[in-house]
Amino acid sequence: MSFIEEFQANIEALPNHLRRKYALLRDLDKSLQGVQRQNEQRCEKEIEDMIQRIKAGNVTPDSSLIKFSDDALDEQKHAIRIADEKVALAAQAYDLVDAHIQQLDQYLKKFDEELRRERDIAVVTGTPATTVENNVKSGRSGEGKGGRKKTRLATAAAAATATAAVAATPSGMDLDLPVDPNEPTYCFCNQVSYGEMVACDNPNCKIEWFHYGCVGLKEQPKGKWFCADCAGTQKKRRGR
Repeated sequence: MSFIEEFQANIEALPNHLRRKYALLRDLDKSLQGVQRQNEQRCEKEIEDMIQRIKAGNVTPDSSLIKFSDDALDEQKHAIRIADEKVALAAQAYDLVDAHIQQLDQYLKKFDEELRRERDIAVVTGTPATTVENNVKSGRSGEGKGGRKKTRLATAAAAATATAAVAATPSGMDLDLPVDPNEPTYCFCNQVSYGEMVACDNPNCKIEWFHYGCVGLKEQPKGKWFCADCAGTQKKRRGR
């Protein structure tokens, strides 16, 4: 098993772990909101009762009797305990993702070392580096415009990086991940290659490759597929 395959196997369980923690967070949040509403209503009523007693002359404004009931204070302490549990769960989720990111950094370092080793061997022996470097190139290239594939997968390293990014942001937020400035960009989002991508069948398409998520695809399209820009051009031509 390669180090990339090992990382992918280790990260497979991460989304489920995060899902469970976020489900617990949602449950705790609902419970906290209920306790807070109940406490607010109780405190408002007790404050109103205090005001009425002061107006009636039963207690003075500086009386030690002017304080919230034990029930109200207990509810506030309960709310604090729930909030502490939420913070602990969020910290656990963060640590879980952080551990996988550190592991990914180690694997990417190994990947670079292996590529360097392949190049050094190629220089010494005078033969091209074929193992890792060619595997990476074959994962990127796809086919030319004339007979290109409908879909393609990103390189192993890019796919692993994208997997970690998605797992780390289940809510869909973007992360500022380090990107090779020489890495070509694609799609309407102008991002690097990752995951599965689809090629526009217009040979003159300016962008050519698109991420599934950016164009609303979940699987390989059947027949010819055109991006939104090229689809509009095709309709105009047919309308003439």
